[in-house]
Amino acid sequence: MGSAGGESVALLSRYGRHLAAGVRVAVLGPVAVIGLLRATGGHVAPTAVVVAAVAVWSAVYVWWLLRRTGSWATAVDVAVMVLACLSIFWTDATAQGNVGWIRLLVSFACLAYQWYTPLAYGVAATGVAGGTLLAVVLVTEPPANVVNAAIGVLAFAALSRTAWSLVMRGARGADRLALSAERARKAQRVAAEVRADERELVNALHDTAATTLLMVGSGQVRPGDAWLRPRARRDLDMLRGYGRQAPAEADLTRLLRAEAEAVSQLPVRFDGPAELPVPYRVGRAVADAAREAMNNVVRHAGAGRIQVRLSGDPRRLRVEVVDDGRGFAPERVPATRRGLRDCVHGRLAAVGGVARVASSPGAGTRVSLEWPDE
Repeated sequence: MGSAGGESVALLSRYGRHLAAGVRVAVLGPVAVIGLLRATGGHVAPTAVVVAAVAVWSAVYVWWLLRRTGSWATAVDVAVMVLACLSIFWTDATAQGNVGWIRLLVSFACLAYQWYTPLAYGVAATGVAGGTLLAVVLVTEPPANVVNAAIGVLAFAALSRTAWSLVMRGARGADRLALSAERARKAQRVAAEVRADERELVNALHDTAATTLLMVGSGQVRPGDAWLRPRARRDLDMLRGYGRQAPAEADLTRLLRAEAEAVSQLPVRFDGPAELPVPYRVGRAVADAAREAMNNVVRHAGAGRIQVRLSGDPRRLRVEVVDDGRGFAPERVPATRRGLRDCVHGRLAAVGGVARVASSPGAGTRVSLEWPDE
């Protein structure tokens, strides 16, 4: 019979049953030998019958402890202990001084009941088995030491229950700590996922509507520029699609071609395989990082052209965004600028990749996006 609780309580309950089975196996042989050796004359045969019956039942009881749950076998075991105590009248064990083996058998049974039964059940089982032993001993008028030993059965069972209750309390405490830790980890995971979603939404706004509005507000868009309307429509479509259920895979070639074709202010040359299927999160992160790299070229580089190169396979890939612009010193970019930090480096890091920026004033810029980072 298990106790309600977590993993520690379940393991301890299972251990209690196995421990009770081990004690029965360890005790049965010695007490049987004691009982048979101390029997004399015509009492040997009755004693042997009682010992054999207890042994046969104990085999069933041990099997049940190891393989089954429930309470019926414990009830039967208590009945067997009661019958063993009553056999004292049949075997005349008191007169022979042969009560000891039965007392030991009942003692260890009552101790073991405390390790796998609920409190009320364990107390009741001990009260019936131990009480029967004490009553039979008192009726047969044995020496005082035998009576004291029978009383000791109840006392030792109480101590066993107390000790086991303390151990079980510790197991419940461990389960409470484990549950609290798991809840804390779950809360941290949820908070991390929320922060990641917020970062991705901010990055998406930065790459799309915010960039387009900044270009309009800073005068980089001339009146009548044909690319503005399609760009604004594309920005809105991307933002509307944010948060939808994503597929398992994506064709990185198709995603990069779409990003390259969306850049109308500069000629973009794309080189890569006809298709390259990758996990969707990886493909989306790489394509979004490449889009931000191209946005930076349009906004800051003063370049005449952009080249996007894709190489690799579904297990390892590399994307390069190269321009012939004025270049810059990456180490001098302020830490507060989101473009490279979050929208390029951050996106690749989030999927296990890495972004590298190689540039110097007057020499153009090369942004390398590699996945995985090895």
